[in-house]
Amino acid sequence: MDRGYRISRYAAGPVATRIGEPSPSADAWMAEHRAASLVLITAWNPMSRPMPRRWNEEAHRRLLRVLKGRPVAEGWSGNGPWQEWTVATPGGVRLGRRLCRIFRQRAFVLLRRNRRTLLVYS
Repeated sequence: MDRGYRISRYAAGPVATRIGEPSPSADAWMAEHRAASLVLITAWNPMSRPMPRRWNEEAHRRLLRVLKGRPVAEGWSGNGPWQEWTVATPGGVRLGRRLCRIFRQRAFVLLRRNRRTLLVYS
């Protein structure tokens, strides 16, 4: 499972990154939104179990409702055939873990200014 996360490309709006790499685009987005950190997360395929597209799309809409009022960038993340709709929003470990609980995700991506991208397990 860990390998799947590590070989994936994560992209939402102008933010693009890979685990273990710095992300100048994330640094710029965080500066624009005056944020010290950024969470990238999906609501698709809880616990890495493939779900029907309609189910995943509804889960994504629920995620957007939970994040209403916050800056959000949307995009796709994954590798090869495993692609998931992803959002980026300012926040840290606490927000990421909360969203993982709500949407039954194993992990989220955490970006901090001028640092390497981290994978944080819930």
